Amino acid sequence: MTNPVPASTRLRARLHAEREALRARWVKGPWSLGLFEFISFGIKQAWACLFGGVMLSLLLATHFFYPDAAALSRYDFLVLAALALQVLLILSGLETWEEARVILVFHVVGTIMELFKTAYGSWIYPEDSYLRIGAVPLFSGFMYAAVGSYLARVWRIFEFRFDRFPPLRAQGLLAAAIYINFFAHHWLPDIRLGLFAATAVLYLRTVVWFRPDEVHRPMPLLAGFFLVAVFIWFAENLGTFARAWSYPGQEAGWEMVSLSKLGSWYLLMIISFVLVATVHRGRGEAARENHQTPRREPG
Repeated sequence: MTNPVPASTRLRARLHAEREALRARWVKGPWSLGLFEFISFGIKQAWACLFGGVMLSLLLATHFFYPDAAALSRYDFLVLAALALQVLLILSGLETWEEARVILVFHVVGTIMELFKTAYGSWIYPEDSYLRIGAVPLFSGFMYAAVGSYLARVWRIFEFRFDRFPPLRAQGLLAAAIYINFFAHHWLPDIRLGLFAATAVLYLRTVVWFRPDEVHRPMPLLAGFFLVAVFIWFAENLGTFARAWSYPGQEAGWEMVSLSKLGSWYLLMIISFVLVATVHRGRGEAARENHQTPRREPG
């Protein structure tokens, strides 16, 4: 008796077959191959952003359409929707338990920082809710979890491999220093510039190889960090536009989030990256120094 094939495996097999059929139909030379690979890259990125994309869509949809007189507050609805989405991803096999553990840790890490930062007036949540801790509605932790979800999923979907991967202990120390500085700079000198320099020193020679289609492509890891931080900054602008939270200066009306937040997300993303790398090391996968990936050619 054979074991039933999971639905997620069947879905991946179907999508792969459809992609190969499209390749056979449309790819006729180097230009069409390049376009096909670019589109494949975009589709994989969107798939990796699934949790964050749904959450951002919910923020915008509830901003415009959620009824003011609803018995359930908007923030509480977002908590329940995020929980349902997380359960659905796990039960469907679209998210692994290892990824779920990373997301949970980042959720807790983010919520602790939220409690501290809202107490110091760094930002506020202007609406009422029941599902909250102090001034922090519980849905806020899922926004941090969305970053962890993206990094965990993109690592798997693009089959990340690394050249000159820094020792994980050094990365852990950097991540701890980043997290501590988010709290300590309220009393002590802000060492953010030093942390930026430390990330440059630690990851300067690191190359990530990712697979958008058939072939692994290289990118300096620092460039990847920056690009992801830029997209998170854009997403945060949409989140504040949807009045999910507000920064000082946005009380009277929406304005773009300060570019200084781009640096904050860059540093926070490194914390999430280290958490994901720790999980992969535990599975004996790519996160080890000088791991070389096969440079496969098509065909």
